[in-house]
Amino acid sequence: MPELPEVEVTRRGLLPVEGAQIAQVTIRHHGLRWPIPADLPQHLQGRRILKLTRRAKYILAEIGSTEAEGVLLLHLGMSGRLCLLERDFPAEKHDHFDLRFEDGRVIRLRDPRRFGAVLWLSGDPMQHALLSSLGPEPLEAAFNAEHLYQQTRTRSAAIKTTIMDAHLVVGVGNIYASESLFRARIHPETPAKALTLAQCALLVQEIKLTLQAALDAGGSSLRDFFGADGNPGYFQQTYTVYGRTGEPCRVCAKPILNIRLGQRSTFYCEYCQPRLAGSTAKK
Repeated sequence: MPELPEVEVTRRGLLPVEGAQIAQVTIRHHGLRWPIPADLPQHLQGRRILKLTRRAKYILAEIGSTEAEGVLLLHLGMSGRLCLLERDFPAEKHDHFDLRFEDGRVIRLRDPRRFGAVLWLSGDPMQHALLSSLGPEPLEAAFNAEHLYQQTRTRSAAIKTTIMDAHLVVGVGNIYASESLFRARIHPETPAKALTLAQCALLVQEIKLTLQAALDAGGSSLRDFFGADGNPGYFQQTYTVYGRTGEPCRVCAKPILNIRLGQRSTFYCEYCQPRLAGSTAKK
């Protein structure tokens, strides 16, 4: 599933169409996670993409003639990708949605599992139900040690699942949670409320560094992810623990272990990430 770095890499790959005028909207399959609105073409055709931003794992395209009249929300779901094509190539089986511009370029949504989203938001997009309760962005100043410390004081759940809660902080998905906890030398089953302020500071720092490193590498290409330009990411080549069950730890050479937390595979090194004595998190 594309996580925050992959979505941000996609957004950056689409930036060349800022200012471009939409000539045609093609909807081949309305039945994504939420139905694509039938009246979407009337909101988009003849108007321009004024600005492309991101909130959590949602790409937001401000649409209008001279000022924003609404926002097109795009989500990649489990296996989706947005491609920026130089021309309108023939669509394939899982190509469900196109934006064709006056100059012939096309943004195309390919989504084999159809868990993505294409929605029209009027009014303040940050008040929409999908966005209004989200936590701070992990690379911004609002996500800091004090925030993490205060938000975890009453949480008995494992820190791994806690930092994946988008109400606490957005964009720390399964891959980057495992990687960040290893870098911070924190066992993934540690109860969130057991972390000290110093540990919170270290974990925040490592989450930021891990996500930034993934961005610099173009994201992680596992199974389906490619950037809008068709290029894969390379961060998976530097994973310390994720997906490396039984392989030697890059620090101590002990085998990487794999457990299930929150119904997700969780990877760690029991020597570099020792369990706190007597601590048991709620799973």
